[in-house]
Amino acid sequence: MNTVLDELKWRGLLVESTDEEALARHLAAGPVTFYVGFDPTAPSIHIGNLVQLIVARILQRAGHKPLILVGGSTGMIGDPKATSERVLNSPETVAQWVERIRAQVEKYVDFTGDNAARIVNNLDWTGPMSVLGFLRDIGKHFPVNRMLAREVVRSRLDEGISYTEFSYVLLQSLDYLELHRSYGCTLQFGGSDQWGNITAGVELIRRVEGARVHAMATPLITKADGSKFGKTESGTIWLDPAMTSPYALHQYFLNAEDEKVVEYLKVFSDRSQEEIAELERQTRQAPQLRAAQRALADDVTALVHGPAERDAAIQAADAVFGRSDLRELSESVLDDVAAEIGGTQLEANGDLPTVAEVLAAGGVVASKSAARRAISEGGAYVNNQRVTDPEARLAEYDLLHGRYVIVRRGKRTVGAVSIRRN
Repeated sequence: MNTVLDELKWRGLLVESTDEEALARHLAAGPVTFYVGFDPTAPSIHIGNLVQLIVARILQRAGHKPLILVGGSTGMIGDPKATSERVLNSPETVAQWVERIRAQVEKYVDFTGDNAARIVNNLDWTGPMSVLGFLRDIGKHFPVNRMLAREVVRSRLDEGISYTEFSYVLLQSLDYLELHRSYGCTLQFGGSDQWGNITAGVELIRRVEGARVHAMATPLITKADGSKFGKTESGTIWLDPAMTSPYALHQYFLNAEDEKVVEYLKVFSDRSQEEIAELERQTRQAPQLRAAQRALADDVTALVHGPAERDAAIQAADAVFGRSDLRELSESVLDDVAAEIGGTQLEANGDLPTVAEVLAAGGVVASKSAARRAISEGGAYVNNQRVTDPEARLAEYDLLHGRYVIVRRGKRTVGAVSIRRN
């Protein structure tokens, strides 16, 4: 690939730009200061935000200078949703989330060298600004008819949209103007759902400063059925390990669909074109081996949580499905496994429960009678050990870390049970 734009396009990370030829010349002319922003509307960023951080890494590796904005002011308002008004969080909550997200995003860019990254907070320049100053200096450059034409605003007109959310585009545009003035920033990027906000900033700089700046957008990553990427039945995939464990993150990508896994590898992995082409070939010829999914899950988990957590997630998955010893897993990893595979708690009054009771409680069979049949047929396991006696009862030795039991029926139907002694 000849240029950084070529790499972004090959990886499927460039879907829109203000003027691609002009942007290419601008990037080729020398180090460009760029920015991407994250609003603290939750205590963590999520897997969709990781796309923007990866673009920032690619641009920085090409010699350009990142400004990573954590929106202490925009986070108190929130970008308008197409469905309903956002719930406003308190300034104290937003301030706490700013610090948590600042610590997260710092992991993905380099703060040393000639093109060192910088973290900025838009509360630093919007906080001191007066209402009159904001309306006179910024608001006068935004025709209401153009603001009403924005798709997200049109979708809310019948239901109603507050002036607070309606004015969000002014705040984000002000960010670009301020970063242009203070740091010479000439490129902003974000998800394609932010394109209206991003281009409004380009226009504001043209009107106020008479300068030409640039913008680009990444696509919204989706699943094969078009549904939102990074969503599961249990909720959003977060980058905070306390909200989505490394094991759960690894499992999410390990279960990527064959038709999407190569697309995800291009976005989330640093692997070369040749390596990804080989994984694509393996997926076509031997999809049951899931080579691309394993590479993807390993790469993303290492990127987000580090090699040690990646290795622990691999070990946990191997142990759960009988490829290694469950007793080697730490209690915290077993906590994560139980949470991900739907662990339940079983009360033990006196004697420990029977294996049939545990199989039923773990959800791998429909009932205790079905559990006894599975045992008789040789398809029931406790901690990866086949059980052959339908009347067998757990022993103390079976309790991993004094409480956990991993049950399995067949090769892939797995459940976790925590035994609570009374």
